Amino acid sequence: MSEHDLSLRPPPAVTDPVPPDSVLVVVDVQGGVLSVESDGIPKMSDVTGRLGRVARIRELVSSAREHGFPVVFIQEVHKRSGVDFGRELDGSEDVHALEGDPTTELVEGLEPIGDEYLIRKRRYSAFFATELDLVLRSYGAKAVLLVGGLTDVCIHYTAVDAHQHDYRIRVVTDCVGGSSQAAHDASLAACEYLQRDALVTSDQVLKGLENPT
Repeated sequence: MSEHDLSLRPPPAVTDPVPPDSVLVVVDVQGGVLSVESDGIPKMSDVTGRLGRVARIRELVSSAREHGFPVVFIQEVHKRSGVDFGRELDGSEDVHALEGDPTTELVEGLEPIGDEYLIRKRRYSAFFATELDLVLRSYGAKAVLLVGGLTDVCIHYTAVDAHQHDYRIRVVTDCVGGSSQAAHDASLAACEYLQRDALVTSDQVLKGLENPT
């Protein structure tokens, strides 16, 4: 284990892994997360590693629902013409998340139910040009629990915007995966720099959901 591998370190000493008025935000857990075919986005681990993360995310979603915590789903979607990509293809990512592609659909078993929100985005941050802030404020949210991917892209920029909107942030370190291990670790460290209690594990969150403060 690398000394910098924050996802595998012992759980940090966070006194409230699930702050009062938290909302679980599931970011871009789409078909490509489980696909062996390329969806245009580099990932830090093989399909087996992603399967483990998705299983933990499913458990968190189920527990949040059971204990009355709102769940919001985020999905990146782009027009097939590419008109809405902007500068997104200037870096390492190829064309991805096109409307109608199987890899763009939410992973089976991680779709909204009832009146849960599905928010579609066209940039990395789930806050940018979407209704996420309005939805969170409608729930009376004071904190967001972030799971999904990629750690160094959509999770990172969503966490930064949540911080700048004055939400408390909790990134569930074993429920996010990055474009590489180094990028994943660096982004977790950057989130912890913003808020000292930002990093939590799924076990900590499950206990917090069952026994809210």
